Amino acid sequence: MNLLRTTSHELLARLKDSLAGFHQVDIAVCPPSIYLSDAAQVLAGSNLGLGAQNVYSQPEGAYTGEISCAMLLDIGCRYVILGHSERRAIFGETDGMVNEKLKAALAAGLTPIVCIGETLQERESGRTLDVVSSQCRGSLAGLSQEQMGRTVLAYEPVWAIGTGKTATPAQAEEVHSEIRQLLASLFSPGVAEKVIIQYGGSVKPDGVSEILAKPNIDGALVGGASLKAESFTAIIEQAATIRK
Repeated sequence: MNLLRTTSHELLARLKDSLAGFHQVDIAVCPPSIYLSDAAQVLAGSNLGLGAQNVYSQPEGAYTGEISCAMLLDIGCRYVILGHSERRAIFGETDGMVNEKLKAALAAGLTPIVCIGETLQERESGRTLDVVSSQCRGSLAGLSQEQMGRTVLAYEPVWAIGTGKTATPAQAEEVHSEIRQLLASLFSPGVAEKVIIQYGGSVKPDGVSEILAKPNIDGALVGGASLKAESFTAIIEQAATIRK
C-alpha cells in the first residue's frame, strides 16, 4: 500500500523505459488494485507483465470489497500474488483460503504466485522446514501435476520482510532445495524441476546476484526495492546476467 496515482504512473513509465531491452527474464509488477487499470494503460505494448496483489476465490456475487479473477483478466492482469505473509498475518488467511484462491486463479488462466515462509520465532525454534512444508501441503492441496506446473512459489522468510535483514544465499538455497524435493514427492520430479521458486525477503540490488545464482532459486519477489526505478532496474540487470 504505497504510492499515489501520479507517483505510481511515473514509476511505471520509468520502468517501462529502463527495462525495455530485458527479454532474457520475465518481469511483472503488481500495483494496488485501484491502480491496475492505469498500470495496464502505461505498460501496454511493453515487456512488463501486470499482476494483482490478491484476488477472491468466487467468480462473482455479493462479496463487497473483493475482486474476482475475471475482473483481473478483464483489466489485463496475467499474474496474482496469493497468501503473502501480510495477508496471512494481518487478515487471517489460512492455507485453505489460499488453496481456494489458487484453484480459482488457475481455472481462470492466471499465473498464481503462492507465498510461503516462516516467522523469526519459527526459525529460531528450528521449525522452518516444518512450517514451509505444512504451508506447501495445505496451499497446494488437490492440484494436478499440470496445475502445479503453472504455479509459481515464492519463499519469503517473514523475519526478512521490511526488517532490512536478508537470508544468506545458503539459507535461502537450503529452503528452496527442500521445497523442490517436497514438490517432487507430492507431484513428480519433472514437475518439481519445472516449477519456478522465487525468493522474497528484503530483496535489494546488493547481494541479489549471489542469491539468484543458487541452483534452486529461480527469481525474486521484490518488495520495497520495487518502489524505486533505479533499485528495481538494478535487480533485473543482475538477474538477466544469470544463466541456468
